[in-house]
Amino acid sequence: QVQLVESGGGLVQAGGSLRLSCAASGRTSSSYTMGWFRQAPGKEREIVATITWSGGTTYYKDSVKDRFTISRANYKNTVYLQMNNLKPEDTAVYYCAAGPPGQGLYPYWGQGTQVTVSS
Repeated sequence: QVQLVESGGGLVQAGGSLRLSCAASGRTSSSYTMGWFRQAPGKEREIVATITWSGGTTYYKDSVKDRFTISRANYKNTVYLQMNNLKPEDTAVYYCAAGPPGQGLYPYWGQGTQVTVSS
């Protein structure tokens, strides 16, 4: 089992920045792909960004490219999501997830952290 704990959410004005952190523990694997997802009220959960744990290959949802940056600190089993120039439409619960590489499956999830962007 892998446990994931997110932190760093909060309330910020439009144009502001937040950095989310996701600490992994338990049976962590150096090959896991890590992802950030979000779910806004009344909407389906969507992928925001992913990063391979060892190779550093990243993916971003189009609407967050050039504003969000995903990174990882392997020695701390931690993944980050730096969010700049936040917009009200970024308001959502953000979740960290982990899964085996190349499968697009994420069996492990954190509890989520709320991000609210005011206009």
